[in-house]
Amino acid sequence: MRLLERFISAGVAVFIAAVVLVLNVGCGNEPKNAIVGQDCIVSDFVPISNLDSAKTSKGLISLMVDYSDAMQGINIPSVAQSPEKFEYGFRIKNTTKEARKFQYRLYYQNESYKFPEVINGDSSLPHPLSGENFYGSWDDQQGLRETPVIPADGAFHEIRGYFRIQGNPRNEVRYMEGAVNQRWKRNPRMGKYSFLLVVNSTEATLPAWYSDISLTEDSTWVNPYYYFLYGDGKRMKSAAVITTGDTLSVSSDLPLEQGVFIEPSDYSGEQYTPYYCSSCGQSPELQKSALFRQFIHYVDSSSAFNNIPVIADVQGDAYTLTDYNWNRCFHSQDEYIHTKPQLADFPCAEISVDTINKSIQLTNRAAERGRWEKQNVGIITRVGMTYGTYTVKVKMPQLLNKHGIWNGLTNAIWLITQSNAVWNNRRNCNDEGYIIDYYNADKSRSPLSAYSEIDFEILKTGPYCPEYSYQNEPLHPLADRNRREWWDLPYPGENERSKDEIMVGCTNWDMACPEPSSYQVGCQDLIYQGNTYSNHRWDYWYKAITSKAIASDNELFGGAYYYFQIVWKPEEIIWKIGPEKNKLRVVGYMNDGMTSVPNNQMALIISQEFHNTKWWPGSPFSQGDIPFPAKAIVGEVFEVTIE
Repeated sequence: MRLLERFISAGVAVFIAAVVLVLNVGCGNEPKNAIVGQDCIVSDFVPISNLDSAKTSKGLISLMVDYSDAMQGINIPSVAQSPEKFEYGFRIKNTTKEARKFQYRLYYQNESYKFPEVINGDSSLPHPLSGENFYGSWDDQQGLRETPVIPADGAFHEIRGYFRIQGNPRNEVRYMEGAVNQRWKRNPRMGKYSFLLVVNSTEATLPAWYSDISLTEDSTWVNPYYYFLYGDGKRMKSAAVITTGDTLSVSSDLPLEQGVFIEPSDYSGEQYTPYYCSSCGQSPELQKSALFRQFIHYVDSSSAFNNIPVIADVQGDAYTLTDYNWNRCFHSQDEYIHTKPQLADFPCAEISVDTINKSIQLTNRAAERGRWEKQNVGIITRVGMTYGTYTVKVKMPQLLNKHGIWNGLTNAIWLITQSNAVWNNRRNCNDEGYIIDYYNADKSRSPLSAYSEIDFEILKTGPYCPEYSYQNEPLHPLADRNRREWWDLPYPGENERSKDEIMVGCTNWDMACPEPSSYQVGCQDLIYQGNTYSNHRWDYWYKAITSKAIASDNELFGGAYYYFQIVWKPEEIIWKIGPEKNKLRVVGYMNDGMTSVPNNQMALIISQEFHNTKWWPGSPFSQGDIPFPAKAIVGEVFEVTIE
């Protein structure tokens, strides 16, 4: 079964201008890896023969994505990496009595992020979603490749050609604009790829999609890996089929030093020009090469809160629990300032690119009297992908001072839909549908939605599970200056030991699609690798499901850096954190039995935000009772990889 599983994967292939070379390589004994077809024997299939220098110790070709022209779609390999693309080769022997041509097609699929071709290894049970897998063939998709005339001389002859992996390999209309294939809308997936070669006689009758994989069968995509390894193609005597298993490994290391682009739709006008520089702005160079843009948070009425009219350095250890209690007790409600989290007035003002050390700094600016602000700041990737293991090495701000007082920030690392346009719709929710409106309480549903989001949100709050835990509220002080014990209350929460504790929130926004078999409300435990993870949904129409894990603020944010990882697979989502990339621990887990896992294209955001704590019932501190920051709060991103 393991051998078969190696061969069922999602992949993408785009083959360009195959150049065929025929060489008489002699007779001799049959190769051990030969596959016998009705009219030929095929052997020595090597899908990538020109990048031996990129081979790892395990024999994989390992390539890092070249982002030189990635705004138009990722190419694997890029022209800079290999002008001749990938070179493939195989040998063929004509076993008939007459010289003849043969036709062939080469497929490849992503192994790492796929639905299995069959259910539980049963070839009679094709997986209904394997057609979503990322597979492809020649870039033009039309027709088969033909060998030259192969003589019936009992000898093997060598066939060679070239190909490249690109986005939207099936030329799906949903990703086209007019006649233009916008390949960036369905970029290649990261991870491992395998290859499949099908060789047959020119007289063989094959499905139409075999020669043109942009075609469907009964309006359904037919995965060639299923067809030739399990389905009717496996029983086709005229075809010789060879598979390779894991051959290519693709990953991304986003070059932070290439800067931050400012979208004209966010900041447009000459008044912003003075704030631009070579590493942050709207220059043609940045438009082409910057892998990040400044993220502009959506701030609606639910974000608003009333805040005490105090500016203080809460991150500094001079601000104590007594200060917090005094300020929330001895300010009348008419003194409170009604505000929302603010956005940057000027582009690049709170973002700094270090081109030498290859990092990006994010700064929540300090408030001033008369400029009462708690400001959100963030960056977002400009190249979207579907699925992947996203790892961020980052130094985010500490949330608590030594007295356990929260500065009000939420440190967030999250994935969000790249576009709400129709081309980026998620898979249909056939059971009732998705909640249509992300922002409001409207419970209307639709089978289609393009919204998706997977979050790390780390802040000072309480757990959701067990269910009674989110009902805990901090004690309210009584404003009597002569009775200190009435207003100077003990540390909110269970006990003094929780002062350094923060919560790592792990959330999937499934838009309340109730199709999963174990869709539930309230707390739901799930066991993964022997550990239990409790996931919580507020009500039947709530658009997200969340788990929380207790962590040490000093561990996560007190050092020089920390790692956060989201593993987004077709059937599960895993959240991990740790001090080093090889020392990560799981803090959250969900699967498609309880939540709808998104299958559209998303972008990655790293942000520092001030939330209304009404979003987080059980928080021991209220956002409105936390002073405006007296000093700038700085975080720094050191590395972003996608594997």
